[in-house]
Amino acid sequence: MGKLDGKIAVVTGAASGIGKAIAIAYAREGADIVVVDRVDKSDATEVLEAIAAAGRESIFVRTDVSDEASVNAMAEQAVARYGRVDILVNNAGIFTESLLESMPVADWDRVVGVNLRGPFLCSRALVGQMLAWGDGRIINIASQLGQIGGTSVAHYVASKAGVIGLTKALAREVAHRGVLVNAIAPGPIETPLLDSETEEWRSAKLAELPIRRFGTVDEVTPTAVLLASADGSYYVGQTLGPNGGDVML
Repeated sequence: MGKLDGKIAVVTGAASGIGKAIAIAYAREGADIVVVDRVDKSDATEVLEAIAAAGRESIFVRTDVSDEASVNAMAEQAVARYGRVDILVNNAGIFTESLLESMPVADWDRVVGVNLRGPFLCSRALVGQMLAWGDGRIINIASQLGQIGGTSVAHYVASKAGVIGLTKALAREVAHRGVLVNAIAPGPIETPLLDSETEEWRSAKLAELPIRRFGTVDEVTPTAVLLASADGSYYVGQTLGPNGGDVML
């Protein structure tokens, strides 16, 4: 038996990167998956096929997590299809670079809109039915940059620090009613997002990391499984950090 047998999980940003890996890991542990992403369904073929190969069911819901109506429609479709949602993983995120002194306001609004407004909207849309059942897990994907800061990414850092704060606040609101809220703050992980960085940045970052290498998505998924399963039943408002030593608390 898997650790998530019979569970229904919504994973945002699930067509690629960390979200894709979490969706597949959950399916392998026995969960059915609502694959949420802003891309077309054809761009989510790999994750949908991997879920099917694990013997689980999935539906794809194209969603803009920064848009209230889009998120509400996604939540309604998920609950209509499965009757409930047990696990929400707020993973969808975007990343751009700019010094704050010259950062376009539109860039700030777009990054914060997806990375912080998105988890708020998705959590608000689905936490009510979790509370009605008296059970549920919300897992927010933050970043180690939300803990230590970073140059030319003030909007991203602020959004991810906000995710950590949102996690703590919501955890205090709902833990006593059966819903556990936690966050994961990965360090630099080999994903399409990291591929966009320059070789100069990659070399400098590798030199900073005590482990001297970037992580893989498979080094993040065990934490996501832990927090979604019975093994994580005493984690409340925590931020767990598979980060290669970039942050040490």
